[in-house]
Amino acid sequence: ITFTLMHMIPGGPFDREKKLPSEIIANLEAYYHLDEPFWKQYLNYLGGIIHFDLGPSFTSRSRTVNDIIRQQAPISAQLGLFAFFIAIALGIPLGILAALKQNTAIDYTCMWLAILGVSLPNIALGPFLMWIFGLKLGWFPIARWGGMSHMILPALTLGTAYSAIIARLTRASMLQVVREDYIRTARAKGLSERIVMLHHALKNALIPVTTVLGPIFAIIITGSMIVEQIFAIPGIGKYFVTSVTNRDYPVIMGITLFFGAIIVLANLVVDITYG
Repeated sequence: ITFTLMHMIPGGPFDREKKLPSEIIANLEAYYHLDEPFWKQYLNYLGGIIHFDLGPSFTSRSRTVNDIIRQQAPISAQLGLFAFFIAIALGIPLGILAALKQNTAIDYTCMWLAILGVSLPNIALGPFLMWIFGLKLGWFPIARWGGMSHMILPALTLGTAYSAIIARLTRASMLQVVREDYIRTARAKGLSERIVMLHHALKNALIPVTTVLGPIFAIIITGSMIVEQIFAIPGIGKYFVTSVTNRDYPVIMGITLFFGAIIVLANLVVDITYG
């Protein structure tokens, strides 16, 4: 589908503001086999995939798509892992606290924060965090990629929305579990509320949460392109946006396949763990 859509869009990868001579465009298209029929281009690309060759980049002439993924994917992975841990560290405790304090001010506050986290898009939250913690307070750098301090703001921006999702799911799961018969039995045995919640309720309440952590992790890794653009992080998401702008077909296809593989792998791991 992606391959077809790219070729249906008007224009080509060598269209620039300053138009290239038609002879040069013809030579480039011949070099990259873009002058061949659509079906033949597609078969050539499938042949490359079989040999794990994702082709050359039209804009980064010195690098192949394999090189771009190999060099930029670890940056996005670091950012995604940090954001994933932030989402879990914020979401699960908030959900548990809201469930234990159901229909109290604490519950309402936690759920209000969760709704706020889901409602704020990265394109709004990122600049806001940059303004507060970067420009006003000067606690963290606001752009580029370096040490741990450079990861805080983008990871917080990326992980906030998913922490809200995890919090709401944890709360709902906890409220369902505490109504089960075995929880009433544990209380009837005289166990403390802390033991009942931590050793009986929480363990079972986290099962539904665990099933969504895999897809959430995959979405965080593959959905960091806006955050990488905002914070000027040279990750694979930023290269994907640039490749779409430049109509760099091989890079678009290669990164799309890479993202798809991550999503499939994450879901497979969850299914194996859950089973």
